[in-house]
Amino acid sequence: MKEPNTYYQYAVKTRRLLTQALEYSQLAFFPNRSFFRSYSKATFRKDLRAAGNVAVLAFPQGIAFALMAGLPIEYGIYGSAVASIVAPFFASSRFTVIGPTNATSVLILSTFLVLGPAADKAQTMSMLLLLVGLFLIAGAFLRVATLFQYVSQTVVIAYITAAATLIVANQIHNVLGYPLEGAGAFGDVCLKTIQYLPQTHWPSLTIGLLTAVIWILTARHFKRLPTVAVTLVLASILAWILSKAGLQVENLGGIPMGHWPVSFPVLDFEMMSQLASSALAIAFLCVLEANSIGKSIANRAGDRLDSNQEMLGVGAANLACSIFSGMPASGSLTRSNLNWKSGALTPMSSIISGLLCAGAVLLLGPLFVYIPKPALAVIVIIVGLSLINKDQIKVAFRSTRSDRIVFLITLAAGLLFALDFAIYLGVAASIVLFLRKASEPELVEYSFNEQGNLQEMDKAQTRTNPEISIVHVEGDLFFGASELFRDQVRRVCEDSNLKVIILRLKNAYHLDATSVLALEELIRYMRESDRHLIISGARKDVYRVVKNSGLIDYLGRENFFMGSPQNPNVATRNALKRAQQLIGDRKAEIKIYYDPKKAPVGKA
Repeated sequence: MKEPNTYYQYAVKTRRLLTQALEYSQLAFFPNRSFFRSYSKATFRKDLRAAGNVAVLAFPQGIAFALMAGLPIEYGIYGSAVASIVAPFFASSRFTVIGPTNATSVLILSTFLVLGPAADKAQTMSMLLLLVGLFLIAGAFLRVATLFQYVSQTVVIAYITAAATLIVANQIHNVLGYPLEGAGAFGDVCLKTIQYLPQTHWPSLTIGLLTAVIWILTARHFKRLPTVAVTLVLASILAWILSKAGLQVENLGGIPMGHWPVSFPVLDFEMMSQLASSALAIAFLCVLEANSIGKSIANRAGDRLDSNQEMLGVGAANLACSIFSGMPASGSLTRSNLNWKSGALTPMSSIISGLLCAGAVLLLGPLFVYIPKPALAVIVIIVGLSLINKDQIKVAFRSTRSDRIVFLITLAAGLLFALDFAIYLGVAASIVLFLRKASEPELVEYSFNEQGNLQEMDKAQTRTNPEISIVHVEGDLFFGASELFRDQVRRVCEDSNLKVIILRLKNAYHLDATSVLALEELIRYMRESDRHLIISGARKDVYRVVKNSGLIDYLGRENFFMGSPQNPNVATRNALKRAQQLIGDRKAEIKIYYDPKKAPVGKA
């Protein structure tokens, strides 16, 4: 048996290794500790008020998301409590509240549909959350969160809009008081909701409408009160009164007092292989939601968000939820906004809200039987509608044609298919449209004015020397643009009088093997018709690619002229002199201003 001091040594070594790993990855434990150096009673009161509002909202949302995922209602509350407590010790945002969300709930439901009814939900959730947590923590240490900056904000706006629409659509039948069996996609839910309208349960609809009225009145005239809590309490009282009059409304199920099961994941490699793809999709959505929400609030608060640190916080929260019977934890838009608007000052508000949720579910669980389902559904619908930001949608829809296409594709996919597929499709569409823009380099033909300065040629203007064309290349010349670039230069070559083309590559970027091969083919094409290609104004990175690929030897070093940042015209002047040598015109005067004192020593 190991001696106690041996265990202590192991603990010290483990802590040292963890500290070294965090430092190597530029991560930290409790990065927001600076906010607590001057923590005061006034700060605590503001955090406590915000935490109370968030906890009251977390209850109905947690229940709704658990029901949406096909899990017992306590899973949503457990997940909200655990994630809110654990995440702030690792995350960089002081306002983001981590917990169950709509998107992850839908993914959980689809995972269970694939596994079938025989799957053990408790064990499956534990293993799934373990994988999600490990994926996120590994990604944070590898600093992959920065890659999510390439996900267009338009995709996020469309995804949130689709998720909010799904929330509303899936709760209407609960307000109307009838079950909606066999409905999955958005269109199917809407169609069956309309078909079952004759089965409307009028007491349920009455409670739903009264709940909406109570919410509106409380939000307008009693802003200091916790709107969600007041609404649920008053709606429960109204439902109890109706029940005494013989008009029964369906309520939620209760949770035994003090009930909180702990389930450690069992390492089952076959189950791990089955759940790996779902876990990766959930991890992707968790990072996307947490980053987009965290950055939005951080920008308004004047804070700086570390995406990888945020990823570590979400990963730690999911790892904890895998042990304490929670749900997948991500950045909650509604709870985070409520936390920010309620005046929270430090991450303590999230920790306190988690503790309030934990204490309430342990002590007040049996009282859930008095909460009417229609009232809860109305609250979830109101929250869902608040997610739809008309101003952001307007910006995404009006900014550019590409943004409009990406928004519509993501929104349509989110309504017609699974939300995770909508995210992937939206990201793919935004990348494709970006590459399409980036793969269109601009080629502008230049000539000289009487003062010897380069200027863009008008279509009606003729070249100063019809045998020499100066073509300015602007943009990226990577593999996606190489073919278009080659074809554009070929069109310039259609002029039978043209003998030499000078390519000014001063503002050309990202040459690669494909663009080098395209240039080589272009040189060969011009030589076959007794023409010449000269490159001028090239930067060091362009020269490095041309040299390493061997293209400079095929082009001829005498036909390559480096650019000079101090004297940008000298490369074009030297290229023009070389062009005149090639066409045998040695008498023409080159009128171009340059400072000979700043001319580079070599040509290449």
